[in-house]
Amino acid sequence: MKVLARSSPTAKYFDSNRIGKLLWSEAEVKISRREQILQAVVHMLEINPGGKITTANIAKTVGVSEAALYRHFPSKAKMFEGLIEFIEDAIFSRTNRILQDFPQADIRCDKTMTLVLTFADKNPGMCRLLAGDALAGESDRLRQRIHQFFERLETQFKQILREAELREQKVTTIQLAATANMLTALIEGRIRQYVRTEFSTSPTLHWQEQWQLINQQLLRSTG
Repeated sequence: MKVLARSSPTAKYFDSNRIGKLLWSEAEVKISRREQILQAVVHMLEINPGGKITTANIAKTVGVSEAALYRHFPSKAKMFEGLIEFIEDAIFSRTNRILQDFPQADIRCDKTMTLVLTFADKNPGMCRLLAGDALAGESDRLRQRIHQFFERLETQFKQILREAELREQKVTTIQLAATANMLTALIEGRIRQYVRTEFSTSPTLHWQEQWQLINQQLLRSTG
């Protein structure tokens, strides 16, 4: 699935191969009805922060009846679930590549955090799912999926930091679990701030300067 760009009348294509790269306009690419529905949901999440998404509104945006909508998704929860699956695939397929391409722990952490924050910046509608505000009143299963997303991210940071000791003879300056939790909390906090400010404060604002400060105290040599 690709997510359309803000300049488009529907949303924004998020390149699944390169973060933030704009792809073709909707007129230039054929998309399935299922993808069209998911794009409509993302667009509605973006343009109506704090608003509730209904199947009637989704059907109207897509230009189909609610009955036709249910042929592709049996419920609104399934639509949200489809978007969460896309987020998971977009992020973790790339974090795995980061681990393959970069051996240094500090670079791995930097690139992983920049990846997630850039994805968030380019996909504000999806941030409402990650922040949880769009899931108020929805299935507990959806909130658990978001919880698992951040838990998985934290586990990835733990793996990076453990390997730093084996590969580079470096350890975290504070407890490893506390460090991984801090990095994850920074990401989650920036996404929540983005949603709270109705997408006016980018998750990447001042990030490189802040990362330089964090990186100075992240690891120490055991030698």
